[in-house]
Amino acid sequence: MIPVHEFLIKDEKVFSGALGCRGCGWSLLVRHLSSILGENTVYVVPACCFSIISGPYPLNELKGNIVHTVFAAASATATGLRASLDRQGNKDTTVVILAGDGGTFDIGLQALSGAAARGENILYIVNNNGAYMNTGIQTSTATPYGAVTTTNPNGEFKRTWPKDLMGIVAAHNLPYAATCSLAHLQDLRRKMEKARDITGFRLLMVDGPCPPGHKTDPALSISVARLAVETKLFPLFEIERQHYTLNYIPEKVLPVVECLKYQGRFKHLFTDESSYILEEIQEHTDRYWQQLLARAGMAGALVQEAAP
Repeated sequence: MIPVHEFLIKDEKVFSGALGCRGCGWSLLVRHLSSILGENTVYVVPACCFSIISGPYPLNELKGNIVHTVFAAASATATGLRASLDRQGNKDTTVVILAGDGGTFDIGLQALSGAAARGENILYIVNNNGAYMNTGIQTSTATPYGAVTTTNPNGEFKRTWPKDLMGIVAAHNLPYAATCSLAHLQDLRRKMEKARDITGFRLLMVDGPCPPGHKTDPALSISVARLAVETKLFPLFEIERQHYTLNYIPEKVLPVVECLKYQGRFKHLFTDESSYILEEIQEHTDRYWQQLLARAGMAGALVQEAAP
């Protein structure tokens, strides 16, 4: 067990009074990120929850520079800033993107792919909370199969699987990409530090608790995030030049229902008529886990299915 004091932030790089919801993952995420990157950082923020949380101009939650930009242009804006800093001979300032899944999986994907393919020296952070939470909880391609949002036809749940962003990112042959959870702070901070020290385009995808969108108790944000890892719904791994490393393997894998039952966006699945959806989610989760094991060179080893 890691002592709690190991994760205490001694030199805060954020100001109090952020506009986030209770239990929002964004605030905790940027607290740790900014404490690692320091004040010599430019944050590029497209339309997302954090564009509101950080405060409208001239307010700024972070002790650093924030550049607000439009949904589709985060990677393009960051590319221009990086080029400008390099032209001035400033190689020390870190350029980092803070984006949601809407501005990453969907609207910002083309610019992300372009910057990644060019090898731009940018750190991309995506807070994946699985919908367009800032504008009303609309479906994105990161929204989980079976979840209810405000834009599902006829009030139904989403009937397609979320996009495999990390697989798309891996195909760009990047120096570094990883998944992170706020319930695993040691792993989170280690990956942030590692990404900080690498040159080139690198990406961290963080599981983003969102009480209003996930319909969860704000006090359970970290507990639900931990269950997402323990049930394999959100595996923790790294990708370095298409080489996968699994960072955490649960000692006792829990069934996905142990995580989903705390989220109101899935409550409609806990009926006799919809129970087959839970089975499909479990099968999909197990299949993706086996794919990760194979990619990490662990096929046939540590194979553990969730107990019924």
